[in-house]
Amino acid sequence: MLETALVALRLLQYAGAMVLMGSSLFFVYALPPSGDGSAVQARWARPLLLGAGLLLAVAAVLGIGAQSSLLAGSVSEGLKAETLTAVVSSMNLGKAAVVRAAAALLAVIGLLALKPGRLTWIVVVVLGAIATASLAWMGHGAATEGPLGRLHLASDVLHALAAAVWIGALAGFFGLLAAPSSDPTARQALHRALHGFSGIGSALVAVLVLTGLINSWVLVGPAHLAGLWTTPYGGLLSLKLILFVAMLGLAAANRFRHTPALGRMLAADASPELALCTLRRSVVLETVLSLAVLALVAGFGTLPPPAAM
Repeated sequence: MLETALVALRLLQYAGAMVLMGSSLFFVYALPPSGDGSAVQARWARPLLLGAGLLLAVAAVLGIGAQSSLLAGSVSEGLKAETLTAVVSSMNLGKAAVVRAAAALLAVIGLLALKPGRLTWIVVVVLGAIATASLAWMGHGAATEGPLGRLHLASDVLHALAAAVWIGALAGFFGLLAAPSSDPTARQALHRALHGFSGIGSALVAVLVLTGLINSWVLVGPAHLAGLWTTPYGGLLSLKLILFVAMLGLAAANRFRHTPALGRMLAADASPELALCTLRRSVVLETVLSLAVLALVAGFGTLPPPAAM
């Protein structure tokens, strides 16, 4: 029961941190700074970030309690002040959780206190990036010892940041696609955002593949590749790779087929409904796959990797 709760809270922290950082960054590079089509004018923009920040703060605090209870063997023992204090003060994952919760709360305060705009989004990007980077201390990267330890930790941080940019963009596209298809401003904003993300997406894939290879080399190792499927960790990792390839296929279709189709409809002043429906289905499926990937990461992050067995 405690293990299931811990995995669920890890998933919520991954999702909250990545939407907080990635969506606020999406508002900066993909949308106009103000006026029509900007995040300032979008009713869903600030609630999305507020929800992500609150989710992250609550999940991080509850995660400390779940981790403490798991280590102590029971909830009653784990929630004692001395046990919680030991987790927060002497364990890197506890310290990282405190940093994550503090960054999330500061982002929420900033969103409530500051006027919506580019400066506010940038502040949230920075705080979200701190929270996202701290996720590396929740996985195996912070536990690796020896000369590969720093490389593995840095790779984990970059992997999380790149994933956050991608997943946050999906949340942004979801909001844009939810606007009425009859709104010409929303259609143009969506098309500009799709083009704005296309070049960034290629760089994200390169970073994710490179850091993924580094992490796999450290955690799996060439000696364990043949028997990867025989371990619970290896099975979940392999499934993650399959889902990632499926996400790549959807992203490629969006960039090379669906986005140009929407552009042609807008240029011809024709109804873009068919192109928008196709994009909606693709983004929804890609979002579902991304959440499935995060769930797998939350799960196998608690299992011993093949290299440690």
